[in-house]
Amino acid sequence: MLIAGDIGGTKTDLAVYSSDAGPHAPVVQTQVHSADYPSLQAAVTEFLAQEKVSVDVASFDVAGPVINGQVKATNLPWTMDERSLASDLNLKSVHLMNDLEAVARAIPVLRRDDLVTINQGQPVPQGPIAVIAPGTGLGESFLTWDGSCYQAHGSEGGHSDFAPTDERQIRLLRYLLKSFDHVGVERVCSGIGVPNIYEFLRDEEKIPEAPEIAQRIASAKDHTKTIVEAAADPHHPCELSRQTIDMLVSILAGEAGNLALKILATGGVYIAGGVALHLLDALQQPQFMESFTNKGRFKELMAHFPIYVITTRAALLGAASFGLQRLKDHQE
Repeated sequence: MLIAGDIGGTKTDLAVYSSDAGPHAPVVQTQVHSADYPSLQAAVTEFLAQEKVSVDVASFDVAGPVINGQVKATNLPWTMDERSLASDLNLKSVHLMNDLEAVARAIPVLRRDDLVTINQGQPVPQGPIAVIAPGTGLGESFLTWDGSCYQAHGSEGGHSDFAPTDERQIRLLRYLLKSFDHVGVERVCSGIGVPNIYEFLRDEEKIPEAPEIAQRIASAKDHTKTIVEAAADPHHPCELSRQTIDMLVSILAGEAGNLALKILATGGVYIAGGVALHLLDALQQPQFMESFTNKGRFKELMAHFPIYVITTRAALLGAASFGLQRLKDHQE
């Protein structure tokens, strides 16, 4: 049996899998708030004890750079290494990977129902594939064809420089430079980025903030969720929140286009992450493709890239798919 986990700054998904059922059918699974536990070991130990199951190997993806089997989570005070985890959890082996590498590993095993098409494009078989995922932070990865299968590559592209594409975004960058010595694209294109945009539009652009929305945000544990919900309110949509989401979508589209150009993603661009799911309606509006294709002389090429939103838990699926292959290798 395999335990797989998707460890994020906000939540951690854990699931147990069998070789017979495969990565799409976990035997048992749970989701916990990461901050409620002092370590990954504590969360896993509690889960396995509650479910009364035993496992042989583990495969975990983490929001952070994994180097030599070690990682310190980017938005969580956990430090993990494969040897300690294997010893503490009494497992034959533990594999750690970057969360966006895990999303990339999921793409070859995704089902049609796991995707929403944003742009049909003109996919090239075995062409490079780009992955971008706005969640608590922003993750980026990609896949390349090695002659027989796709190979996944993790990255920390979400921390590269935010590149404004219009005057308003330039003003946003200047606003954030007052608070941060480095404004990575994650600061404006993720769950932690939503309040930054909201405050800029409120403080610098002087878009009025409704008192009831201000009160809801102030009292909410998750400011991003409140802002997104206020923007999508069918009866009383908040204009400030709506413009926040519009700006976020434009920045996401621009960054997705940057990544697509860097790897020439003729195999497609896949968008994952919790923020993307909450913004699915906005991503299907013309503004997204207008910003995505806004690359000067390469505008026509940009329209050829297929774009999809992943609607399933892709990181967990990718970690499980990789882990089940390792489990099979242990059994042979």
